[in-house]
Amino acid sequence: MQQVQAPELAREADVLFRKVFWRTIPLLVVSYIIASVDRGNVGFAKLQFMGDLGFTEAVFGLGGGLFYLGYSLFEVPSNLMLARVGARLTLLRIMILWGLCSAALALMSSATHFYILRFLLGAAEAGFFPGVLFYLTTWVPASRRARFTAMFMSALGIAGLISGPISGAIMHGFEGVAGLRGWQWMFIIEGLPACIMGIVVYFSLADTPGSATWLSPRERQIVEAELASEASDPRIERHSSFRGALTDLRFYSLVAMSICLIAGGAGVSLWLPTIVKQSGVDNVWYIGLLSAIPWAIAITGQQIWAKHSDRTGERRWHAAIPAFMAGLGWMLAPSMQSSVPLSLATLTVIATGYLCATGPYWAMPARVLSGSAAAGGIAIITTAGSLAAFFAPVVVGSLAATSGSLALGNYFYGMVMMVGSIFLILGTRSAQPNKVVAALTPGE
Repeated sequence: MQQVQAPELAREADVLFRKVFWRTIPLLVVSYIIASVDRGNVGFAKLQFMGDLGFTEAVFGLGGGLFYLGYSLFEVPSNLMLARVGARLTLLRIMILWGLCSAALALMSSATHFYILRFLLGAAEAGFFPGVLFYLTTWVPASRRARFTAMFMSALGIAGLISGPISGAIMHGFEGVAGLRGWQWMFIIEGLPACIMGIVVYFSLADTPGSATWLSPRERQIVEAELASEASDPRIERHSSFRGALTDLRFYSLVAMSICLIAGGAGVSLWLPTIVKQSGVDNVWYIGLLSAIPWAIAITGQQIWAKHSDRTGERRWHAAIPAFMAGLGWMLAPSMQSSVPLSLATLTVIATGYLCATGPYWAMPARVLSGSAAAGGIAIITTAGSLAAFFAPVVVGSLAATSGSLALGNYFYGMVMMVGSIFLILGTRSAQPNKVVAALTPGE
């Protein structure tokens, strides 16, 4: 069935995809908020447990990065398994395991415990993000996907918005309850909801449009027709095999940008509370409140930018420009450190640039990959970013430990984000493949 063109049928499709949006995205957003809180709340717990456990910045940087090592090692296998067993079972397994691992951080008493649990947390969460991205490709055509993706990615901003005040309130209000420190209660209270949400997702989502009982037969037909029309679009050449993707410069440009976004974004979550504290704020409750300001502005900008990207159909510049601006923000951060308002303004530029880039960028892999290559290819792209996010905190923590300042780490993050955005622009100039291997067999 070809994609319908009549105005009334186009309007029917618009209404249908709004229905799909409200049935799937809120569940995925809430799930990713919980994941982002459990991944990044260590940045707030750090304000207390560094002294309690005698950790250095280097220890924290390594522990912060080990999450991404565990994540990257299990990301591709998890996504390939999702393609076989479906999203519901995969997300159920992921969310229960990561909730338990996050809560277990309350029991750590040494650097070894910290390292092991952060690694296990990453291994447990592995596959969630690329799995959702692949899941969206089976439901939503690329022409509509930036808004879906941006709303899903808004969970990062929402998590940053609420994590600070909630984590600060828990650490302040539960301090000493039942003989536990505030940071221990924070891990317990924020970790266990993931287990509950995993069960909710399992019973609420449908793996494919064809298995969705909440769609009528005609609605299923419309969704499948739009997806089929996109897949057969002769203007865009996609690869259905890894071999084809590995000969395409666009694939490597997407990998470079993934490194930029995931490593740079992880840096925001890990170090933002510390940057706010260094600007002159000591109370953890106040730090939590102030940390929410950059994310509140960033979420608004993210949604406006994604809608503009969908309306114009342009992705490259919509992803690269804000990422480059985030890199500039990182570069400026050290010079703004002595002032709370200036630090918050710089952090707002970083967070807004990072989030604005996510929606347009994560809509781009489907322009290069399709079919069986999409599940593994998207996972490889995110794995590269996760590996970079493992090494980046280690580098930044070591630089901070030796220099006594986060300035060199700020410059490092800035360089990563700016270079990644340049690679994206240079490597994705055409919708057609840019070959990196000259000899290809017919049909590639």
